[in-house]
Amino acid sequence: MADKSKTIIIKRVKKGHGGHHGGSWKVAYADFVTAMMAFFLLLWLISMVDPVKKAALANYFRNFNLFHQSGQSFMEQGASVQPEVKVSTIEPVTGEQKVSDLKEKLKQAVEDKLKSLKDHVFIDTVEGGIRIQIVDTEGAPMFASGSSIPNEKAKEILRVIAENIKEDPYKIAVEGHTDAAPFKSGQRTNWELSTERATAARREIENNGIDTARIARVVGYADTDLLNKEDPKDARNRRISLIMIMSKERPSTGIMQPIAPPITPAQGPAQAQPQPAAQAPVTKQPAPPPPTAEPQKPAQQDRRAIDGEIDFRPKRPIQPIPDIRR
Repeated sequence: MADKSKTIIIKRVKKGHGGHHGGSWKVAYADFVTAMMAFFLLLWLISMVDPVKKAALANYFRNFNLFHQSGQSFMEQGASVQPEVKVSTIEPVTGEQKVSDLKEKLKQAVEDKLKSLKDHVFIDTVEGGIRIQIVDTEGAPMFASGSSIPNEKAKEILRVIAENIKEDPYKIAVEGHTDAAPFKSGQRTNWELSTERATAARREIENNGIDTARIARVVGYADTDLLNKEDPKDARNRRISLIMIMSKERPSTGIMQPIAPPITPAQGPAQAQPQPAAQAPVTKQPAPPPPTAEPQKPAQQDRRAIDGEIDFRPKRPIQPIPDIRR
């Protein structure tokens, strides 16, 4: 009977819509509405700007350049578009172009001022610069035979060349050359003659405006660097060369050697250096142990000094004073 009195409760849940979502959607909707309001407010403000100021503002950002000029403020009245600045591009002058320009300048000067003497002037390019050669021709020498004094033709050529290169900053090397005809006397050679002629040419261009500091070297090569190697006695082998050094490297103009080989002071037979005598190998002996220091006995001190008393006793016995009344 007790089991029949139990009560059974059945809970029925009605199926319906989902639970409450809260207010998060309201926050998102409010942000969207705020953004749209700001966007339309911006459009309204832009539409209220004066067209002239609007064009100036657009031009300011269009023509912005860091190198030429700054943009024009859009707040200025009567703003106008600035014309585009054209930058001229100048190609740098190379070393080859400098050599070519100077070479053409010298050739033009020879054609204009040395018409009757242009056969005596050769202008060519060498490594590191320009070479101007003043050569002899058959029956028309620049120096008398065996002489180092230039004649009027040589002076005129050197004057014209000096006038056209005196404004240039390049160093100048002066070289003298002779033919292979030897001197009749053995006291003088082509080495001295070529050096003296180079020195005379150097003096002549200095008198016509060339700064002395621009002279790099003055050398003579005698007949070691012939212009016409097939005919060592050709008149064109007798010449003066002016080299414009247009680079830091030393130009090579054939046989670049000094007038004479360097003089080496004579040295006597090498003296044998005394060698140290051979020494017998030294066998290392074990070092003796260091002597043990004996304890020092304390010095005997006066009892009075130890006790702190002062000793008034004399160091020497007192001598009696003699009686001078006697």
